[in-house]
Amino acid sequence: MPEFQRVATVSEIPPGEMKTVEVNGEEVVIANCDGEFVAFNNVCTHKGGPLGEGLLLDGCVIECPFHGGQFNTKTGEVVAAPPQVPVATYPVQVDGDEISVAV
Repeated sequence: MPEFQRVATVSEIPPGEMKTVEVNGEEVVIANCDGEFVAFNNVCTHKGGPLGEGLLLDGCVIECPFHGGQFNTKTGEVVAAPPQVPVATYPVQVDGDEISVAV
């Protein structure tokens, strides 16, 4: 079972914002979706675009900056093509002001 690692503070990521961090050698994006923190892999499954540089849309959807593919940040499911493979998501824990992720 993966171990949770502290990656950010709540105050660092306001609602509607994201932060890219490294956990166990993987780039992970932490997003604040209306007060709920979610984590997903930074690499788009279509052409490897950096999702952390994309747009966080209403409904907690991330849009890749390369080709506009979209993923549900909570489930990783593809919302809009061209990607056909979901992006990995990771469990998040919030304890006080500390955000931790398990990869």
